[in-house]
Amino acid sequence: MPKFAHPILDNIPDLWDVYKDVLMADKDTKKISSFEEPRRILVTGGAGFLGSHLCRELVRQGQEVICLDNFFTGHKRNIEDLLDDPNFELIRHDIVNPIFLEVDQIYNLACPASPVHYQYNPVKTIKTSVMGTIHMLGLAKRVKARILQASTSEVYGDPQVHPQPESYWGHVNPIGLRSCYDEGKRCAETLCFDYHRQNNVDIKVARIFNTYGPNMDVNDGRVVSNFIIQALQNKPLTVYGDGGQTRSFCYVDDMVHGLIALMESNPDVTGPLNLGNPGEITVQELAEKITLLTGSSSVIETQPPPPDDPIQRQPDITSAREILNWEPRIPLEEGLKKTIHYFDSLLHS
Repeated sequence: MPKFAHPILDNIPDLWDVYKDVLMADKDTKKISSFEEPRRILVTGGAGFLGSHLCRELVRQGQEVICLDNFFTGHKRNIEDLLDDPNFELIRHDIVNPIFLEVDQIYNLACPASPVHYQYNPVKTIKTSVMGTIHMLGLAKRVKARILQASTSEVYGDPQVHPQPESYWGHVNPIGLRSCYDEGKRCAETLCFDYHRQNNVDIKVARIFNTYGPNMDVNDGRVVSNFIIQALQNKPLTVYGDGGQTRSFCYVDDMVHGLIALMESNPDVTGPLNLGNPGEITVQELAEKITLLTGSSSVIETQPPPPDDPIQRQPDITSAREILNWEPRIPLEEGLKKTIHYFDSLLHS
């Protein structure tokens, strides 16, 4: 029962029970299903692709959301519909610098996640992963907040184990072009577990595999957005290598539900947990599918593969299924249609 401002009211324990139904009568029933105070939740990178969808879902659930972003890869248009919502607050800030807030939960998603963006300024990328994570863990420690760290399948590098379980330590080039992101995220995981063991910080670590959907950046260089943009413009679809390399694509709505399920799981569930779609497809097959779905006249054009590009990438989500009762539900074709519609609207706006 919440405390009231007046000491006399504090001594009337039944008063809240008398009025709570009246006070809750106007609440949107789709937001808060049981009577409880909404959480104050910080989402770093909240104006980015995945962060914007997470913010929207948390607001829909009736939570108070603070979206923090430096807009290096995020866009205001991604969260424009939330700006007038009283449960949503936007702060322009870079987590490389400390920030002091009072929050109950932290989703630390801040970091460029596509090769084009994270290789543009590799020093800044690793500073975001390391210094930014230190600042967020320090905040979680001070205010006793639970923190979920968005890690990545890139911690497995070019894997020699397939599919990749959480027990696999990975096969990563520590000095390559991708290492600013790969090793930055590996170090962020280390920091999480050290803060947990040393300072008892309540942590969750999610290893996110390839995710796609609306709000992806037009120029982010990821394979799904690349193919869709090229197909909609009837340009050649660029396949790196022979196209036989495989990926596993998870629609963003499924990923958001997985992140929330992990955040709301029991305190002893720290992770790391793989979140992704175990359905495997070759890059060549993806190019052909997107060409068909867009009705494009594009042809497929091959180029040499970039350094350290993984040959296979498929998550083992056994733990997520067993612990979170979570698995992706949106088929690839359905998700691609929604994503194609988004990019088509964006190109013609």
